[in-house]
Amino acid sequence: MKIREITLFTNQLKEQLHFYKNTLGFRMIHESDKKFTFQAGFTKMTFEFSEQKHVYHYCFLIPSNQLLAAIKWLNPKLDIIKIEEERIIQNFEDWNADSIYFYDGAGNIAEFIVRHDLKNETKNESFDLSQVLCLNEIGMPTQNVKKINQELEEQLNSTFWKGDLERFGTNGNQEGLFLLLNNQIKKEWFPTHLNTEASPFYGIFEVENYLYTLQFKQAKMNIFDKKQIQ
Repeated sequence: MKIREITLFTNQLKEQLHFYKNTLGFRMIHESDKKFTFQAGFTKMTFEFSEQKHVYHYCFLIPSNQLLAAIKWLNPKLDIIKIEEERIIQNFEDWNADSIYFYDGAGNIAEFIVRHDLKNETKNESFDLSQVLCLNEIGMPTQNVKKINQELEEQLNSTFWKGDLERFGTNGNQEGLFLLLNNQIKKEWFPTHLNTEASPFYGIFEVENYLYTLQFKQAKMNIFDKKQIQ
């Protein structure tokens, strides 16, 4: 699966724009009083104004040999979240991946992840935004992981990846994942104390040569369009 486009909602649009435009330095594709869009690898990412506050967890994929370079690049710009008050890198042995976490301009949890199985190393010694490959994960909290996963499999034609269908599972593949968690059991986003609320998003997701327009709202998923890639 690939996340081609995604829209998230924020009541702190100016802070988010400053963060992505000035702090990190992404080039804006679109910018207005109500929303802005930038390109993150092959993903177009939009933040749209909302009166209501929402909490998200999302993740950017970078080349598998660039985590230390990305840390060096990020350090002057923001505080990387410390895990258990001592380290900043989280290893996921079962995923063969490593991650670092930071807060965006609205206090959401953002992440840089390297997935060693993808073997997408770069020859670059230093890191810059051109090496952000895509938005790789989006949190999809629910009270019924099994039900949401089944709907994704039936309507989006994506498949369960790893985890379990009770507390925390994943749907998609290493190019793009939905993080399915039961927010009645897992109440906080690792490695923070932010609530795992079912915040709305919509976007275009590529699965097996088709583009699906998907909306997640009020903890329910809907597919509005399906187009074959020519």
